[in-house]
Amino acid sequence: MQNFLMPTLGADMEAGTLVAWHKQPGDLLHRGETIAEVDTEKGVIDVEVFIDGILDTIIVPPGRKVPVGTVMATIRSADEAKAGPVPAETGEERPPAGQLAVTPTATPAAPPTAAEQHTAILRYAPGLEPLGRLRISPSARRLARELSVDPNAVTGTGRSGAITLQDIERTAAAQPAAGARPAVPAQPVATPAPAAAAPPTDDRLLRMRQTIAAAMSRSNREIPHYYLSTTIDMHRATAWLAAENDTRPVDRRLLPGVLLLKAVAMALNDVPELNAVWEHDQVVLRPQVHVGMAISMRKGGLVILALHDTGTRGLDDLMNGLRDLTTRARAGRIRSSELSDSTITVTSLGDRGVESVYGVIYPPQVALVGFGRISERPWAMNGGIFARQVVVATLAADHRVTDGHRGGLFLDAVDRLLQEPEKL
Repeated sequence: MQNFLMPTLGADMEAGTLVAWHKQPGDLLHRGETIAEVDTEKGVIDVEVFIDGILDTIIVPPGRKVPVGTVMATIRSADEAKAGPVPAETGEERPPAGQLAVTPTATPAAPPTAAEQHTAILRYAPGLEPLGRLRISPSARRLARELSVDPNAVTGTGRSGAITLQDIERTAAAQPAAGARPAVPAQPVATPAPAAAAPPTDDRLLRMRQTIAAAMSRSNREIPHYYLSTTIDMHRATAWLAAENDTRPVDRRLLPGVLLLKAVAMALNDVPELNAVWEHDQVVLRPQVHVGMAISMRKGGLVILALHDTGTRGLDDLMNGLRDLTTRARAGRIRSSELSDSTITVTSLGDRGVESVYGVIYPPQVALVGFGRISERPWAMNGGIFARQVVVATLAADHRVTDGHRGGLFLDAVDRLLQEPEKL
């Protein structure tokens, strides 16, 4: 039997609120499948399972805020499922073959009482509908918060009474006419009109900024940063990209950012110690390269999401992955592995006209690469001055792991790879 734990979904995450289970006891589980949804400062996250097996027992019901490392459910592995249940009278204990989330530094909360576990199991027994829980999707719940609608007061018109986006919108539109606010007895001091007209506070954005502040403060406090920069001639890369895009339909054209991502991933072959995390006062090298993209949200805030296996994917695959990641991040549909798996971060502010970016390392990673805008500058070459497309690349790295010499080799490798874009 294996424990399904509340995973760490980003630096400095301490707890998350369980929104819903996608599986019920007795359901088959397949690696990479979404098993639950967890609400964090970054949005509602689809939490994946990383083994094949059968969901045995659900311990934590939806709506509960759960500290990282808490046991939320138990899972029988595929081998255990074939062997059948362990007879209760034998008292046999099976050692866990692994855990779904490894959080060695987290302190698990006190386990639920026997009564709470019994209630949770009854509420989510196979074939039974959950009791006392609104049938509402995460997107409808988010819309309800934005429109100040109480979901408990909404009549669902979806399947089996589920509350839809249209139900939330209809209720929100009816609130002013229906007098959603209860009548208040006359008071000597009236509520000022400007306060009533003020836009509602976005609590999620506030919590996201607080989380970012905590992570960046920790980074500046604990990580001895060093910074390097270089200017890269992008003439060959941009010329190759323009010629390549001329042969493609509009919806399949490549962006310069994809070349930069692939070059960073491949340059880590030369300096693998930058593809690592700092854990328990030591560096832990990662065998796979999952470049984290810094993605800005529409209402403000920032998330770092992983493009898995960046160095081994083709440019078309990376372009599709980048579009999908950006679209889902801004729609609030993020997978847990995308939040937790990145091994080095790339941030680019070129679309905002920024010349160079000197970032702060996102712990527990040990390096961050920044790119400014690709711009035309005078470039000295072969005894002459030419107009060339160039970009400033910067590296922020952890001095506990590497030094300037290794960092310089890394930036040189990025430059060299971008001179042969057709090989990326």
